[in-house]
Amino acid sequence: MGDALVLGAGIMGLSAAWALDAAGHRVTVIEQDPIPNPRGASVDDHRLIRHAYGAATGYMRMVEEAYAAWEALFEAIGERPYVETGVLALADGGASEADWLAASRRNLRADSHEVQDLPPARLTALFPWLRPDGLSDGFLAPRGGVLLARPIVAALFRHLQSRGVAFHQARATAVDAARGRITLSDGRVLEGDQLVVAAGPWAPRLLPSVAPRVTPSRQIVVYLEPPPQHREAWASAPMVLDLSESGGFYAVPPVAGTGLKIGDHRFSCTGSPDDPREASAEERDAILALAMPRLRDAAAYRVVEARACYYDVEPRERFVVEPLSECCVVMSGFSGHGFKFGPVLGQAVAAAFRDPARMAALPGWAAGDAQGQDVAA
Repeated sequence: MGDALVLGAGIMGLSAAWALDAAGHRVTVIEQDPIPNPRGASVDDHRLIRHAYGAATGYMRMVEEAYAAWEALFEAIGERPYVETGVLALADGGASEADWLAASRRNLRADSHEVQDLPPARLTALFPWLRPDGLSDGFLAPRGGVLLARPIVAALFRHLQSRGVAFHQARATAVDAARGRITLSDGRVLEGDQLVVAAGPWAPRLLPSVAPRVTPSRQIVVYLEPPPQHREAWASAPMVLDLSESGGFYAVPPVAGTGLKIGDHRFSCTGSPDDPREASAEERDAILALAMPRLRDAAAYRVVEARACYYDVEPRERFVVEPLSECCVVMSGFSGHGFKFGPVLGQAVAAAFRDPARMAALPGWAAGDAQGQDVAA
């Protein structure tokens, strides 16, 4: 099948390497840092998978394909680092929040997903850590959960090593998409019959065609310790999506020994992925200001840690997975919601190298446009 090069060992690069190896390619992966890379967009305690996607029906429907791909990957690595939690969506009555929740509810039901409507009184009865003030609507969907990101990346790395996939720790300084070549900082030039560039927030500086479309974005997450009276309820809580078309926040319950995490669903679109990852007090407090008004006894929560990661953001949150030449595919622009689709996108890229028709369909499908196309098979 030929020699395949993959630049980047986050979930996208490793998923592409997994699918290319399974298809019979000799695969080499280049990563600038140890794996799991603590600076990578893929490496944190959690990433979420859920069908609730507002008006983005293409991505909502792709989630079913994503679940199937995750099951195949879990079987391959011999582990299942996933916790089902369900999804709690909230709205405060503001137009954009209510629109996101209403569109999610409507599209979920249209595709026969179970959704339980929860008026404010029912919300606070079921979830006593919620503060009732301002809540106007909500729903609970039982399907959805937490992908344990760091263990997944580590296990997939070990699996690929056991399969004979080659890994080189080196920094890329240039990419020649037309020739399938990567130039490394030590002067070496590697070449493959197929090249996948999955360099996360570093991709724009390596690919001139991607730079106008994808922006590195510094994102802050805060870990909290709930007060004693709410710890038991949080331990069995669903993920929380308090989102709107312009932002909002999400909360990840403390599963599998991890902490309660809150994050900003807005994008800063500032900073460099080479910047330090310590969060400032101002960055921490900006996240707390979004989430704490939703929490009963908010003053009793203790901040455990605040830190930064970097996303690669496409303005409309549409994935950039497309050919740059006959031998090169870029995987970029995952805007914070790409992790859940890592394995199915890796399968789609590997399949596209085998089939020109699938390669032609790949960009639209990955951008959430094409519905019902069997691109990843």
